[in-house]
Parts: sequence; structure tokens; C-alpha cells
Amino acid sequence: MTRPLADDLLDRLVRVFSAARDPERAAQAAAYLRDQFPFLGLPAPTQRKLGRTVLAGLPTPTEADLRTVVLACWELEEREYQYFACDWLRRHVAVPGPDFLATARTLITAKSWWDTIDPLATRFVGGLVHRHPRLGAEIDAWSAAENMWLVRTAILHQLHYGAETDTDRLFDYCTRQAGHPDFFVRKAIGWALRHYARTDPDAVRRYLAGHRDVLSPLSVREASKHL
Repeated sequence: MTRPLADDLLDRLVRVFSAARDPERAAQAAAYLRDQFPFLGLPAPTQRKLGRTVLAGLPTPTEADLRTVVLACWELEEREYQYFACDWLRRHVAVPGPDFLATARTLITAKSWWDTIDPLATRFVGGLVHRHPRLGAEIDAWSAAENMWLVRTAILHQLHYGAETDTDRLFDYCTRQAGHPDFFVRKAIGWALRHYARTDPDAVRRYLAGHRDVLSPLSVREASKHL
């Protein structure tokens, strides 16, 4: 009987990653993220190399496989397992349907910090919404959520859309959260605007000119870096 892909992958993942544990690096990595999460101590190049070993010979996952594995990774203690999940989702963003946004929301609102939020927002949620535009209505709701990580995700999800960016939506999100008290939201506003300025600098200049009275100095400073 063939073993389920998710079970095989998770067993490989835990075995391969845990065998490469580096306690000294783990302590340094944990300190960098304010000791919020335990780490195995695997630097990014090592994680990628080991991830390729884990995935070698495995077939393309189904949506169910993706859901099972990433949720299991979020249950594991060490942060590198969540990084693996983010990378794996990005690699297979074309697999899941629109209902997977609910799973993404679970990941965004659990064990939340910028190190997982940003790849999920810019590389997975953005891709999912691009493939399923009707999800835009849900992202609109996230942009006004009480959870600041949902807000950050909404602001950043179009980061790599370039000329396909819905500027009305981008600017509306930024204006809506211009006075947000949290650094990570104000920073996201500046980052999103700065990135879109690569595509349409005049549009960003006009937006900043008309909203300097409501945007935080941090957002304006970040948005203006290359204008």
C-alpha cells in the first residue's frame, strides 16, 4: 500500500532537519527574533539544501497534501519547519484553489512574526489572489481587521504585481491604515508604496503629496527612498 505523501514528507522533514541541529546557531537565531521561537540553528542555505533532500523524488502535492503538511509544520516547535512550509507553499502556489485562503489565514494568525508573514503575504497569498481574483473581497476585509498581521498581509499581497497592481486597492489600504499604531503596519505601507514606485513613481508621488497629513513619517520615509 502506498504511503500518503504528507506522512512521508513530514517524516523525512523532521528526520533530516533535526539531524542537522546546531545549538549555538539556534540560540543566536532565537535571540534575533526576541526569543519568541525555538530554532534548530539551520542557516538559510542549509535549510534550502536540506529541503531539496527532503523533497527529492516526491510527486507534486495535492491541495490536501499542502494543507496537511503546512498545518503540521506550524505545530512543530522549531521555526525552520515554518520556513520550510512557506517555501513549499510558494513553490506550489498554482496547486490550491480559492478555499485555501482559509488555511493561509490560520498560518498568518498563529506564531505570527514578520519572518513568516512576509513570504506568505508576498509570495503565496499574492499568488493565490492573482489566480483567484474573487478572493480580493476577503483581502479587503483583512485590510480592516483587528489582527495587525492580516492587515500587513493585505497591504503587501500585491508587492510583486507590478503593472497589474490594483492601485485603488493599494492606496485605499494604505490610507485606511495610515494611522495604525503598530510599527509593522506603518512599515508595510512604506514598503508597498516604495515597491510600486518602481512601476509608477508618479502615481506614488501624487499619493504621497495628497496624504502626507495622514501617513506616518515612517511610511512616508520608506515610500520616498527611491523617488
